[in-house]
Formats: sequence, C-alpha cells, structure tokens
Amino acid sequence: MTQAASATSGLRFDQPGLGEQLAAMSEQALDGLDFGVIGFDGGTFVTRYNAFESQAAGLTSTRVLGQPLFTVVAPCMNNFMVAQRFEDAHDSGEALDATIDYVLTLRMRPVKVALRLIASPASGTRYVLVRRAT
Repeated sequence: MTQAASATSGLRFDQPGLGEQLAAMSEQALDGLDFGVIGFDGGTFVTRYNAFESQAAGLTSTRVLGQPLFTVVAPCMNNFMVAQRFEDAHDSGEALDATIDYVLTLRMRPVKVALRLIASPASGTRYVLVRRAT
C-alpha cells in the first residue's frame, strides 16, 4: 500500500494521532480502511476487526471477535516485538505508537507487513494495524 488516504475515511496508516481517530470510528468506517485493524482490550481479547484484515488473513470476524489475540488469533505476534511491547507500555503507563517491519506466518505463507502498534493509557482499546506490501 502507498501512503494514499483510505477512500472512505481519508485516514492513512502512518497518520499521527490515529489511535484516537480509530476509537471514534464506527465499524462500517473501519471496514472502509485500506489496511488491517485489530483492536483488543486489556485482556488481549479482540474487540474490533475490520473487513480488510478479515479478507487478507482469511479469518472471519465471528471467528476472531472475543478471542485472545496473542494466543488464539495471532500467536505469531506473541513475542517481544509485539505482545511484550504492549505489556511494557501498560506496565509503565506510557503511550505506545510504533511501526515495525514484520513477517506474519500463521495460517498463511510468510507475508511481509508493517505493523503499527498503538496503545494509550487513557483508552481501553489497543490496536495492531497491518499494512501489507503491494
């Protein structure tokens, strides 16, 4: 994907302040984004999952919503690069907004992606955003 804005929302994967904007978006608006959105709560249970990510990962929202992100949905992210960063941010009470290059490996051939990890002490929802290379 390029840095072009998503068709229906004008939001970009690399846009500053994206966490607050995602929190205010309806599920329908999330589905209009051109990158994957996985929102999860403090217990790591998936609470938001957009259509782009569902189609790209081959997992329906009914299969993903309510499931633990790092042990059931995406155990390939249960490591120091992803899951631990959310835990560290929570423990320190600091915000997290980091983009990392990553390779997804679960249920698919290895896929190079950029992950944006977003968490705020003021929000109950944390986000993993997924931008796949084109």
